[in-house]
Amino acid sequence: MALAQLENQVVEAVEKLSESVVSIDSMRLARNFYGVVPLEGSGSGVIVSENGYIITNNHVIDDATRVQVNLKDGRSFVGEVIGGDAATDIALLKVQADGLPAAKLGDSEKLKVGQIALAIGNTLGLPGGPTVSLGVISALGRPLPGADYIYEGLIQTDTAINPGNSGGPLADINGNVIGINTAMIPFAQGVGFAIPIDAVKRIREQIIEKGRVVRPWLGISAIDLNRSIARRYSIPIEKGVFIVDIAHRSPAYEADLRVGDVLVQVGSHEVNQMKDLIAALSKAQFNKDIELSIVRMGKRYTTSVRPVEAPPPAISRRN
Repeated sequence: MALAQLENQVVEAVEKLSESVVSIDSMRLARNFYGVVPLEGSGSGVIVSENGYIITNNHVIDDATRVQVNLKDGRSFVGEVIGGDAATDIALLKVQADGLPAAKLGDSEKLKVGQIALAIGNTLGLPGGPTVSLGVISALGRPLPGADYIYEGLIQTDTAINPGNSGGPLADINGNVIGINTAMIPFAQGVGFAIPIDAVKRIREQIIEKGRVVRPWLGISAIDLNRSIARRYSIPIEKGVFIVDIAHRSPAYEADLRVGDVLVQVGSHEVNQMKDLIAALSKAQFNKDIELSIVRMGKRYTTSVRPVEAPPPAISRRN
């Protein structure tokens, strides 16, 4: 009986959300030995407003000269790229239509490992509507291994995420979108990643308001402190962010931070790893001082720094 109830709940969630899932066909021009040739790509997206806003992955539409959005009911629209953020692989599209079936967005801050998760998308570009896969949330707050993107705080899931699913929703058992599917690890089994929907909401708002995503910037390059680094440099702690470089004339430079300092707190946020620093900076305000706590030469110091807008990141293209 309980299994039948679970099955019915999954079916209802899929029926509720699948109307909001779209397939996206893109075309970009590339030059080869024979001249300029069109390259076609496909992915997925999810309608997030009745008046035509659609979320997808940035790599699905990056450098596209034409974007076609196909709805489950058979309608097709030319999609306008409102903006994209390569650092988180999120893009916002707009189609000229009203009364569209918008998905309900959930709250990724309340997720727990072990929750059931549904991935819906245009797997392999197969005809016949979206494909559904079922799994669980395997981990939270994951960085994506080997990525040039700022992939911090991702949802890891064993829900099957295949080529073509990129940009589609990861949903809870009630059909609420909790993430946007972004990547799978080749040759691994049951390891997929999604961008938490709370981060997607913030990115969407900034793209609509400013046409781009802006981030507070300190001007440091850093790595997670570990036991090996702590022993090598006689650092009395084993958690924090170890500064390895500071950009000239950056906010960190002006605040007299130094290479070898260990950053352990930003404002009220404790910093144990790089993901903690990124999360803390995402909540910081531009041109307003924030307090930093650092460990230098075995002693703890407090200083203040005024973040500025981050320069555009150098992002490598992903196939």
